[in-house]
Amino acid sequence: MKYLPIPQTLFTTNRQRLYKHLKPNSLVVLNSNDIMPTNADGTMPFRQNSDILYFSGIDQEESILVLFPDAPDAKMREILFLRETNEHIAIWEGHKYTKDEATAASGIANIQWLSEFPVVFNTLMGLCENVYLNTNEHARAVVEVETRDARFIKWCKNAFPLHTYQRLTPLMHYLRATKMPEEVALIQTACNITEKGFRRLLGFVKPNVTEYEIEAELIHEFIRNRSKGFAYTPIIASGANACVLHYIDNNQVCKAGEVILLDVAAEYGNYASDLTRCVPVSGKFTARQRAVYDAVLRVMKGATNMLKVGNVLDEYHKAVGELMTPEDKKKKKKYFMHGTSHHLGLDVHDVGNRYRKFEAGFVFTCEPGIYIPEEGLGIRLENDILITETGNIDLMANIPLEAEEIEALMNA
Repeated sequence: MKYLPIPQTLFTTNRQRLYKHLKPNSLVVLNSNDIMPTNADGTMPFRQNSDILYFSGIDQEESILVLFPDAPDAKMREILFLRETNEHIAIWEGHKYTKDEATAASGIANIQWLSEFPVVFNTLMGLCENVYLNTNEHARAVVEVETRDARFIKWCKNAFPLHTYQRLTPLMHYLRATKMPEEVALIQTACNITEKGFRRLLGFVKPNVTEYEIEAELIHEFIRNRSKGFAYTPIIASGANACVLHYIDNNQVCKAGEVILLDVAAEYGNYASDLTRCVPVSGKFTARQRAVYDAVLRVMKGATNMLKVGNVLDEYHKAVGELMTPEDKKKKKKYFMHGTSHHLGLDVHDVGNRYRKFEAGFVFTCEPGIYIPEEGLGIRLENDILITETGNIDLMANIPLEAEEIEALMNA
């Protein structure tokens, strides 16, 4: 991993928080994500499953975490199963966790190799009553491949059909919505790296630069600051491309007089940041561009003030809609057609219950926008906001936002 070690206290605390919500005599199983194939013998870069990472800090494939807080033998209450390395793996793939390294990262004392899993798991299943298994139940998820979790669920229910099975997902959505101080620090680091990338490109953008050249500037700055790279597929949309909400081609020439919408951000330690800024290709907004930019900025500031303890997403989105221009309201979201905020954390669209009242420790984006296809103009502005008991904290407060500052930095 490029990132520095994360304090194991985060994962120990997260496990203890989970135990308070389990039914008595319950066992929990979490699996790593698969390494996904491409073609021939190629594979995609590995991305750890957010939930096993949340409880263990282990960023390695083929890992299994078993939690059984009521186990009669204290040594069996937390067990981490890892892929055992050998000389061949070390030569071809590199270093894997040793048992001592896994304990240092996770705070889990009982580390075993995967080959020991069947016997140990059979013993534990003979002692437990409830079994919590994990699935991806994000409201916007489209899962068309069979995941490691899905295969495990099939195997487990076939091998142990008489146990009572429970969904782990609702507990994950509840727990992960509230960020611990260590998590806030990781998100803040991701935001700080994003700031470095944004400031770098302000001196780079000019007429006839390509969208992919801007992308290259960002990824250079992100990786050199210990990020794996982008927290999500970057959107670098010049001119009319900005009116395509999920434009990711990033292959056009940025022309004089256009505005570039940049929805680009770094991750750090698997935690995401999420930034959107709009910059004028020529270094100065036109009067019309500036008017739309300022309108979005006013809505952003008003919406940010509503991210506070006790609010609810649906009510919040409705109130933000009221801040938009009368023209947009009259045309029924013709120019503003997406939500203003989402949870942020281990996933850029992090998990959480949309009907739960906002609490201290929630981290949301704030990202209003106005899109005018007939003018080839799209403006969206986005920062990441931490809710506290006494208000909120803008984790991107140091990233240039006001039009005058952006113009000044581009022309410095």
